Amino acid sequence: MCGIIGYCGPKQAVEVLVEGLKRLEYRGYDSAGIAVGFKNEVTVIKKKGKIKDLRQVIPDGIKGNYGIGHTRWATHGSVNDINAHPHSGCAGKIVIAHNGIIENYTGLKEILEKEGHVFKSETDSEVIAHLIEKYYTDDLEKAVKEALSILKGTYGIVCINPDEPDRIIGARNGSPLVLGVGDGEMFLASDVTAIISHTKQVVYLEDGEVVSIRPDGFKTTDLNENRIEKDVEYISWELEEIEKNGFSHFMEKEILEQPEAIKRAISGRVITDVASAHLGGLDLTTKELLNIERVKIIGAGTSYHAGMVGAYLLESIARIPCVPEIASELRYRNPIIERNTLYFAISQSGETADTLYAMRELQRKGATVLGVCNVVGSTIARESDGGVYIHSGPEIAVASTKAFSSQITVFYLFALLLSRMRDMSYEQGIDYIDNLRSIPAKMDEIFRKRNEIKKLAEKYAHYKDMLFLGKGINYPVAMEGALKLKEISYIHAEGYTSAEIKHGPIALINEETPSVFLVPDGGLKEKVISNMKEVKAREGKIIAITVEGDDSVGEIADDVFMIPKINEIFYPFLLVVPLQLFSYYCALELGRDVDQPRNLAKSVTVE
Repeated sequence: MCGIIGYCGPKQAVEVLVEGLKRLEYRGYDSAGIAVGFKNEVTVIKKKGKIKDLRQVIPDGIKGNYGIGHTRWATHGSVNDINAHPHSGCAGKIVIAHNGIIENYTGLKEILEKEGHVFKSETDSEVIAHLIEKYYTDDLEKAVKEALSILKGTYGIVCINPDEPDRIIGARNGSPLVLGVGDGEMFLASDVTAIISHTKQVVYLEDGEVVSIRPDGFKTTDLNENRIEKDVEYISWELEEIEKNGFSHFMEKEILEQPEAIKRAISGRVITDVASAHLGGLDLTTKELLNIERVKIIGAGTSYHAGMVGAYLLESIARIPCVPEIASELRYRNPIIERNTLYFAISQSGETADTLYAMRELQRKGATVLGVCNVVGSTIARESDGGVYIHSGPEIAVASTKAFSSQITVFYLFALLLSRMRDMSYEQGIDYIDNLRSIPAKMDEIFRKRNEIKKLAEKYAHYKDMLFLGKGINYPVAMEGALKLKEISYIHAEGYTSAEIKHGPIALINEETPSVFLVPDGGLKEKVISNMKEVKAREGKIIAITVEGDDSVGEIADDVFMIPKINEIFYPFLLVVPLQLFSYYCALELGRDVDQPRNLAKSVTVE
């Protein structure tokens, strides 16, 4: 959730660190700070608020060719300057920045205070600086390892000491840390976006690894001093992909990038000759695929909703029992691993703590878990038993949009693969592929009418509560629409299956609680219309999203938005787009911070 940047090399560190923090803003944060080393001193500057607030308090002329920076998302202690990172020990020389949570910090803090250490902040992270200070003699790396050996919890850590200039120690356990290899300069970061403007050569650290960097190289070991040889990997995407490129917000850009993202997710994976799909990263033989008796999909937030769509799809066309699971609940339920059950772990970042820990628990019990990730080299991608990259390209806005579309694309491909191995005919497979390939163009049709959605948002943005209602495979789309509205506009919204409205939510219906109904054509349309009438009978306002040419819905709804017609199992792709745009325009109307909504983080790396 928080962001880390570290630099050592020939450049002045201040600008490298601040630029890196700026690129990490999308992760979500409430304060920021830097520490720059020069000669035998280190200068720490930190500030509550945004990077622009930090810039204003950085004095001119600060010199130093190495340093660390951090954006904090508060967990322990309130949001203020003191609790911002970096933190230092009593002498002010051992300086650290930390992502994660130290679970045994209370006991350690009590011991350190008895030994004379004076704490300045309310954070768990400051304990790390004092511990390293306690163990330091003349070797920073050794002191860091001694401190880490008694910590319990998760961490991505960077540490400097001006007594060992031009050196940074980094360590990882459960919170991502990546090393950037430059020409006579080295970087450490929680995310490659922070360093992509400087180098495309990276090394991904694993849990339990410690790295020591200097401008001319790096050394990686474990906590027991065993040397670890690491491969340098290459980042394939370009800096321009994390720029706004003329758009007002990253979210707007990413919504409109969905057609291309879907094309990339499909590219090379559809086999027209046999009307099937190929997902090589699954690492499963034909026999193993045929032996699958059930599928379970774990995720959190938007990824969980994508998993719900996948579950509906796999059951309806591949005829395989499939259950979506909320990752944070599954881990603590002591899950039962069933024979011939395949698991998917979905995460845009590949670092989502709840999903990662649930995946590890499943693997410990013998399950095969496949990852569905966007970020190449992420922890879930590396630790899963196989999987699929969605190839959305970098997603910067905190509220996920194009990742959702790409994630469900993967499940549509997987469902095609399994269905063609079972009872889907060649002709049905070809029709399925044609529908899938038509989606990007149909999304573009919706984008050409987005001004209609903007007008709807201006009309409804000032309501305090909304309901989003769908049925069948479109029920999770209603949940996703409600989530998007909550995330970026702060309007209270809930998503339900439309039939469930009679079992409680209908009590909320009045003139002040609009309902957004998803009413595509298909076998469940009349059921949804019946629920619309129940809302209308109670004077509830209705926005309906339906199919072009359908006038029946307009007779009931107050406002209607039309989407193109497609085979009914593919409507999640088209229905989610107006919901994303509606949320975006509501947030604009209310003057919200669209890309960095309050209290939220892009990559949730703590439980």
